[in-house]
Amino acid sequence: MTPPASRSRVPSVGRLGLLESTAPADLATLGWGGEETIDLLWSLSRAPSADIALRALVRLRSAVGPEWPEIDRLLRTDRSFRGRLFAVLGSSTALGDHLVAEAGSWRLLLTSDPLPDADEIRTLMLDAVGARAEPGYNGRDTGSDDGNLVFRAELTGPKAVIALRLAYRNLLVQLAARDLAPTVENEPVIRFSEVGAFLADLADAALTAALAVAIADTCGDKPLTSRLAVVAMGKCGARELNYVSDVDVIFVSEPADGETSRIAGEMMRVGSLAFFEVDAALRPEGKAGALTRTLESHLTYYRRWAKTWEFQALLKARPMTGDMELGRAYVDAVSPMVWEASEREDFVIDVQAMRRRVEEQLPEDLRVREIKLGRGGLRDVEFAVQLLQMVHGRVDESLRVKSTVEALTVLRDGGYVGRDDGANLIASYEFLRLLEHCLQLQRLKRTHTLPEFDDREAMRWLARAAHIRPAGDLDAGGTLREEIRRQSYRVRKLHEKLFYRPLLEAVTRFEKDELRLSDDSAIRRLGALGYSKPENALGHLKALVSAPGRKGQIQELLLPTLLEWLSRTPDPDAGLLNYRRLCDAADDRDWFLRLLRDEGVVAERLMTVLGTSVYAAELLMRSPDVIRLYADGVKGPKLIEVDSEDVVAGMVASAIRQRDLKSAISVARSHRRGELARIASADLLGMLDVPEVCRALSLVWAGVLNAALQVVVSASVAERGSPAPARIAVIGMGRLGGGELGYGSDADVLFVCEPEEGVDDSDAVRWANTIADKVRSLLGTPSADPPLEVDTGLRPEGRNGPVVRTLAAYAAYYEQWAQSWEVQALLRAHQVAGDNELGIAFLHMADSVRYPPGGVSAEAVKEIRRIKARVDSERLPRGADPATHTKLGRGGLADVEWTVQLLQLRHGHRLQSLHNTSTLECLDAIGSAELLAEDDVRLLKEAWLTATKARNALVLVRGKAVDQLPGPGKALRAVAFAAGWHDVDSGVFLDNYLRVTRRAKAVVLKVFGG
Repeated sequence: MTPPASRSRVPSVGRLGLLESTAPADLATLGWGGEETIDLLWSLSRAPSADIALRALVRLRSAVGPEWPEIDRLLRTDRSFRGRLFAVLGSSTALGDHLVAEAGSWRLLLTSDPLPDADEIRTLMLDAVGARAEPGYNGRDTGSDDGNLVFRAELTGPKAVIALRLAYRNLLVQLAARDLAPTVENEPVIRFSEVGAFLADLADAALTAALAVAIADTCGDKPLTSRLAVVAMGKCGARELNYVSDVDVIFVSEPADGETSRIAGEMMRVGSLAFFEVDAALRPEGKAGALTRTLESHLTYYRRWAKTWEFQALLKARPMTGDMELGRAYVDAVSPMVWEASEREDFVIDVQAMRRRVEEQLPEDLRVREIKLGRGGLRDVEFAVQLLQMVHGRVDESLRVKSTVEALTVLRDGGYVGRDDGANLIASYEFLRLLEHCLQLQRLKRTHTLPEFDDREAMRWLARAAHIRPAGDLDAGGTLREEIRRQSYRVRKLHEKLFYRPLLEAVTRFEKDELRLSDDSAIRRLGALGYSKPENALGHLKALVSAPGRKGQIQELLLPTLLEWLSRTPDPDAGLLNYRRLCDAADDRDWFLRLLRDEGVVAERLMTVLGTSVYAAELLMRSPDVIRLYADGVKGPKLIEVDSEDVVAGMVASAIRQRDLKSAISVARSHRRGELARIASADLLGMLDVPEVCRALSLVWAGVLNAALQVVVSASVAERGSPAPARIAVIGMGRLGGGELGYGSDADVLFVCEPEEGVDDSDAVRWANTIADKVRSLLGTPSADPPLEVDTGLRPEGRNGPVVRTLAAYAAYYEQWAQSWEVQALLRAHQVAGDNELGIAFLHMADSVRYPPGGVSAEAVKEIRRIKARVDSERLPRGADPATHTKLGRGGLADVEWTVQLLQLRHGHRLQSLHNTSTLECLDAIGSAELLAEDDVRLLKEAWLTATKARNALVLVRGKAVDQLPGPGKALRAVAFAAGWHDVDSGVFLDNYLRVTRRAKAVVLKVFGG
């Protein structure tokens, strides 16, 4: 930094970057006020925090006493010393405290010699506790001949911890001084990889000394008869350690007995007190497992029980200290398993679960500032690199390296990552690691959290510590903020850059001098990303990018991102196939690919739906215009701006305008298809809750019935050449009547007619029967759409009774012959189509049956209970699991609905609020009337919502009506995802379902007296 033209006089405190009011006095204390100190003061101004450095210098002057003149002279004359001291004091309050507390430690910054190598570091650490090679260790000589690092310390207990901490901090100061000095003076820059390697060597030496103390503490004067190896894992294993980090280790011993366990435990205790947290949680069975195991025990565990993430962790395993021969044997034995892990059936599942666990650890408010676990942070790079290594390392041994930067380099050189992409990712990773080092050095605390971006002083300090200077109109802190955003954005493109773009290059044209994935490599990569039939997936990619003209070019642009989004869904194979089919279906719609290209949210939402739901995908093939609604409008997602009642009104109006029945029904089906696609899409994307979905589905069904009835009646009138002989109404029953239909529900209905004046009842009923039959026949015609089954099984006398009756006939029947189940069925009766006046008249008639004065008889209640018991024992399908059958299972839909209906029958005569066909609304009324305890009502509502959501998810995933939840596996994962459980294991979804329904069943039994 060249000072301004005013160099001839002493610069002001403000121009030196000194902000504290005590700075002038501190400078006076040091005697730095004259022109002879101008050069010194400008150097001080370049320290990350000149104020912190100045305060530490004043403290150092007081601590060293008579040595201060020598320090002052060196600062004035030795730029290298000055750069190291100012940089350390201005970057790290913790290391400043160390220099002040430890007399003479400042002399460590004098030498310009290279940093000590691994052997020299180990010697310094061992000498700190007087450690000597263990004689006759396991019957062999020890030392450099066989590489074993087993020593026994003379110093033990608290004195050993103090000595080790001092030796460790002295070495840390030497590294930090050289690492930070270029921020102040023109000193050589130490590469990031060299810093990480030195810190790993220091950790190795530190734990070698801690092991020597542990052996002395545990064995006393007895010889060591066991073999114990310490294997480094994580960043230490990869020799890319942080300044402050947990050091992950695994212990291997022969034998695995009490002695080795005590030594290992003591080594961890000493190391954690003196240096850093020593963590053995990556061992088999984690913290619940034995601390030490034999090599064979380790191998048995990895062969039988290890999860994929454990093999991923073993990528970085490295013999660290102790019995190095045993450590090498361990690494040699487990390494082949690492490269076979990507072939495991549950590879992707385990990897995704691990990613979820990492994300769940991070509070929402820290995700922007967390440079390790946050989005676009270090873990994103490391995770992706490790996954690529595991996918391709089985056949390409050049990828079997431990360091992230080295792995990115060989991935780039091998053509698995683009040249520019690899270089950019290395730069982003090293930048983020640099910030991590600066943050940790400040107080020698393990942290990965950036300061608040609006904390100008903290951001300025971090920028200067990272050697970032002002640029343009931005100060150093502003420049850093912009750089963090840029680098995080680049890393956020990680998966496209590392996984998906090379896949596209594998199936498109490429330059002769460029490397690309072979088909075999592309297939392996697709398999690792969750595609169970990667050969087919590669074929789909080739077909999509080979589309003629502009469409193929847009596909090349789109597919990397689309593939990433598909990989997050339960069935990427089906999703990619559905996308290819959808592209064919929308081939004549020029807007389709442009919309996906220009509206990222549309593309992401579409891939989520296509990779999750057979039901929705099939509907979208036939109604691709619905995809326009995937975009956001002024008020939010357009998918939920549509009013289902408006859709229904349009459906009926459009159907009536058609010239013939076939066209009219076709138009009604088309409207229904589009509305179902909209509802299913909004449901899968979490935009509609369960009651909203059920209401919308019920309105669609009612609209179809209305449209069909009106066009059939109109056609009949036209054919007769005379007015209709009767009015007809359709009464919704069951879930249709309650406005609570699911995707797989039939429409339970009753047809009622009323003769026009002068028309005989028998003629009216005969005509109405032909109308009802025609409506059912037209709607029931097979098609590619979800079925439209109109079920009249709940009519009087069941399937043996006439399909249509007059209102008077219904009234006479119910008054004389109504059975308990028929009265119960009327609780859900509601007018849904046809003549509204007649429908309301039917409901008034039904009220006298379902809510009779004085309530239903005790015999009727008893009969309902008997029927319920019979349903429980006989209606469940053969082979069904009663715990997970959403309709008839324990605490399922039937249980909740029967419970509500029993309470309606018993109390509806005196509580008008129970005159309601909706199960959920009746539960609210039951709670308000205190017929059940508040908790019981809550449990029943939760069970109904949970079972309905699960039942709807089953249909969305399978594409057909299904009531039984699948067992653990891929199918259950898909159902859980469709039900909104995106970020948890499907076992959590199933456990929640079982817990909720089990509690609801207890309430059901309480009401039914079971």
